[in-house]
Amino acid sequence: MVTDSAQTVEQGASQTRLAQDFVRFAVDSGVLRFGEFKTKAGRMSPYFFNAGLFDDGAKLGRLAQFYAQALLASGVEFDMVFGPAYKGIPLAATVAVELARLGKNVPFAYNRKEAKDHGEGGTLVGAPLQGKVLIIDDVMSAGTAARESIALIRDAGATPHAIAIALDRQEKATENGQDVDHSAVQYVRRELGMQVCAIAKLADLLQYLSAGGGDTQMREHHERVLAYRQRYGVND
Repeated sequence: MVTDSAQTVEQGASQTRLAQDFVRFAVDSGVLRFGEFKTKAGRMSPYFFNAGLFDDGAKLGRLAQFYAQALLASGVEFDMVFGPAYKGIPLAATVAVELARLGKNVPFAYNRKEAKDHGEGGTLVGAPLQGKVLIIDDVMSAGTAARESIALIRDAGATPHAIAIALDRQEKATENGQDVDHSAVQYVRRELGMQVCAIAKLADLLQYLSAGGGDTQMREHHERVLAYRQRYGVND
């Protein structure tokens, strides 16, 4: 008989493997890069995650698998998926396809940046927004895009219930140009009362780099990313 504690440990190990596999996939795909990159907050980051570089069918399909597996393992409840324009549109579509393949068939919708004044009109495309809506995006830096999607979903009479992202940077958000003590993900959880499911976190990236062992380049990346987290990181 499997005890609850043993099951929890097993689930944790499975999620860790999934996160490590995802980080490796992102690095191999050139989506997760190392160097010096300026963030929206004006910080010089030693790594950069650009989901727009999941730019062919194989990569996008594999990415959708990671999202779907992480979502089903998380236990997050949702009735449909929503992709905010623009990066969220292909994410929502491909994740909906993968969820259906895994036995959870749900509707999906997305928005346009500009309202259409002919045909069906409006800014929303796809299934009507209803029930508990899962927003799918790549990363969450300031939470601005999330708030826009939340407002749009509420205006349509549905409930913005959860957000799925590829990578949680686990770093301080900025407000009015100043660092604050919480991350955008923490803000969404604590202040907006929504669940957030991330395929991987910055901690998983550090674990991946640490596992590089004798690789000098990996060790250097680990030191720089760790220093960045010590300066800008938050505790979950």
